[in-house]
Amino acid sequence: MGSFSLMHWAIVLLLVLLLFGAGKLPKVMGDLAKGVKSFKAGLKDDDAPVMVEASRKPASDA
Repeated sequence: MGSFSLMHWAIVLLLVLLLFGAGKLPKVMGDLAKGVKSFKAGLKDDDAPVMVEASRKPASDA
């Protein structure tokens, strides 16, 4: 029960083809790829140091 055999993956592929159809599968995979790219871009943005401007308002003498 630890790993899946080739037969298990064939059944999963068959079920995916039945659910989404052969025509919708490329669109689903394209959307998945866009999501992965966005996720990776978000991780790269988090690694970059954040530059915060010190925009303080001058203290009023009131």
